[in-house]
Amino acid sequence: MALRDRFSKKLTCPQCGNSGFAEASENDDPKRKHPGFNVDHLPRGFFIQRASNHQETSMIKCECGRKFPFRSLAEAAAERH
Repeated sequence: MALRDRFSKKLTCPQCGNSGFAEASENDDPKRKHPGFNVDHLPRGFFIQRASNHQETSMIKCECGRKFPFRSLAEAAAERH
């Protein structure tokens, strides 16, 4: 069984400002096609809109109704440089 990287990310709703820290994990093996991304805990007021194997396509929904990706494409690009 592969090890999982665990990390925290601060979520902030761009519409109402609701914020808090989410706990997430994904497989540690960079050669895997699907990293098996999973949100393990969301702060109060946030919900999973659409689960996905990738951070950029996992959608979060705030209690105000705003939907946004767990991790934006710009964040992903910034980490690759």
